[in-house]
Amino acid sequence: MVGPLAPAGARDFWVPLTVMIWIPSVLLLDRGASLWQQHLLGLGTWALLVVLLSREPRLVQAQTAVVIVFATLVEYTFSPLLEVYVYRLENVPSFVPPGHGLVYLAALSMGRSTWFRAHARTLISVTLVAGGLYALWGISSFAPHPDALGVFWYACLVGFMAFGRSRLLYVGAFIVVTYLEILGTWFGTWTWAATDPTGIVSIGNPPSGAAGGYGWFDLVALCAAPALVRLLGRMVTLRPPRKRLRVE
Repeated sequence: MVGPLAPAGARDFWVPLTVMIWIPSVLLLDRGASLWQQHLLGLGTWALLVVLLSREPRLVQAQTAVVIVFATLVEYTFSPLLEVYVYRLENVPSFVPPGHGLVYLAALSMGRSTWFRAHARTLISVTLVAGGLYALWGISSFAPHPDALGVFWYACLVGFMAFGRSRLLYVGAFIVVTYLEILGTWFGTWTWAATDPTGIVSIGNPPSGAAGGYGWFDLVALCAAPALVRLLGRMVTLRPPRKRLRVE
């Protein structure tokens, strides 16, 4: 059970587990869903996100909000507009924006967990090796389609691991995003185009290094959220006090 009194270690286990069960369930239910049924799945996903975030500190709430805003802008740019990938109903399903928040929260919970911190060096090494092998497979003759974008995004992942402030967060993102990309394309929730809009860069379905691309969401959250928290704090401080009605 995850509750206000649950220790942080328990939350860091249950949050990723909940996310990695909930999102595939939504993707599976979406396979034959109508637009209105999609909206219901979206409401359920928002509700779950709100519940999980209510037990998090303000900084994590701000980071998640930044991810949702940034990811939603990316979704509408690269899906309906540029058609780099296309959803089943050729829209951005209503469960996608809160889904990005859940993915970030799951990766963050993994990265801050006691077990991850105790095995940090091993996890980072395994992630880099596994990601590298996956990217190499994407450009090999064994892959169904060439995947140059996956190699580029794997290079991004290496950069985040080398220079990022929260390397274990990127390990968590690699696990969650790779898992969900494989399931999402397998279920047919979304399909990646064969190439980018220029026709030059080949793309796998899904790209092998998708987690490296997702790392930009994490980076934006880590950089922008502290400023957002400070701004909100100032706004609360500067808010004028309410005038009390004088009763004579």
